[in-house]
Amino acid sequence: MAGRGRKQGRGALLVQVLQHGEGQVRLGFTATKKLGNAVVRNRAKRRMRAAARAEFAAKPAQGHDIVLVAREAIRQNSFVDLCEDLRAALIKLGLPR
Repeated sequence: MAGRGRKQGRGALLVQVLQHGEGQVRLGFTATKKLGNAVVRNRAKRRMRAAARAEFAAKPAQGHDIVLVAREAIRQNSFVDLCEDLRAALIKLGLPR
């Protein structure tokens, strides 16, 4: 997906998007070992899941694969900042919001 889709980095995360046609949005969450130990990585993924749930609850982006990759800044950023980073990246990528 990384080679074929579009990507946009914003603050605490990197968003990768690939359109696959009609159907539900499929979400993936990644945190590399560079971020920290398992506790830190799992917390980052939980926060990204919650931000995605809040963002896609009203109107999901149909027919897309979306992968959120945690960056170092996710450790310090507030949840509000994380949601704003996600929203800004999705807008920049042209996903309907």
